Amino acid sequence: MSIFQKATLRSLIIGTAATLALPAAMAADISGAGATFPYPVYAKWADAYKTATGIGLNYQSIGSGGGIKQIKAKTVTFGASDAPLEPKDLDEAGLIQFPMIIGGVIPVVNLKGIKPGELTLDGTTLADIFLGKIKSWDDAAIKKLNPKAKLPATLIAVVHRSDGSGTTFLYTSYLGAVSPEWKDKVGVDKAVEWPVGIGGKGNEGVAGFVGQTDGAIGYVEYAYVKQNKMTFVKLLNKDGKTVAPEAPAFAAAAANADWAHAPGYYLVLTNQPGAASWPITGASFILVYKKPDDAATLAEALKFFDWSYKNGVKLAEELDYVPIPKPVVELVQKTWKDSIKDGAGLPLWK
Repeated sequence: MSIFQKATLRSLIIGTAATLALPAAMAADISGAGATFPYPVYAKWADAYKTATGIGLNYQSIGSGGGIKQIKAKTVTFGASDAPLEPKDLDEAGLIQFPMIIGGVIPVVNLKGIKPGELTLDGTTLADIFLGKIKSWDDAAIKKLNPKAKLPATLIAVVHRSDGSGTTFLYTSYLGAVSPEWKDKVGVDKAVEWPVGIGGKGNEGVAGFVGQTDGAIGYVEYAYVKQNKMTFVKLLNKDGKTVAPEAPAFAAAAANADWAHAPGYYLVLTNQPGAASWPITGASFILVYKKPDDAATLAEALKFFDWSYKNGVKLAEELDYVPIPKPVVELVQKTWKDSIKDGAGLPLWK
């Protein structure tokens, strides 16, 4: 069973046996819930952090919508979302958010005779497929983009997320940017009324349905593509260049991100300019309270995030995520110091 299949249990608990052997003061694990997009790298970080410190991470991979609900309900120490909350929503809830990792959302297919990277689509064609306007793989619009490919007459089976999802937010953000019809009829959100297709829960569920269905197309975070050896699609980006999904392309899309002038770190990185930019790139965010009920536990969580920023770069790069640049990390840590207070009103991060 892969880590992605295990993730369908919706919970990651790292190193339980080791935790039980620790003193009571060290035994409490950090709890979080939300996005499935960063789950693979959080799993790697959590395992390494457990080895280094003895503190575990209980992270429920339930989707960004679920993560936002759980942090607002105060059932976890932190929430995780790939769809950033707008500043007014953060203020109303008493939350702050900060970027933790950057990655790419990738269209994937299950099409006989087509190998990874052999199929290229542009934004308009991709939108028309998910609108249900393009119904078979030998459609003229797909043939025009792939004149050398042997495209079968197989009907297209669209697979999308069934849960509230930051991955869906990024994907629909891109489709809305390149297709006025998509923006008008479907819109951009963590959950939308899909015109066609079947829904899978989490990146894991979409990956599973695509892998099992001949003629399927779906969208998942790149680590799921790598780990499950899925057939990815190349895309034409905003500059009209054909790009493959890989870390340098995600980094190129994020290169011009101006985090310092983004209120509440609200930035959407889809459809960025640049010849090398992957068009469906996004950050995954952490949500925590400015005045937590349990300051000690949040302090432990901040230590985990700090450790991951500093020591998790290689682990992130191995999964083709893009680590947050050091100047942005320093900006985030200043936000922690300025915004998060303990019960006495003192900075929780020093």
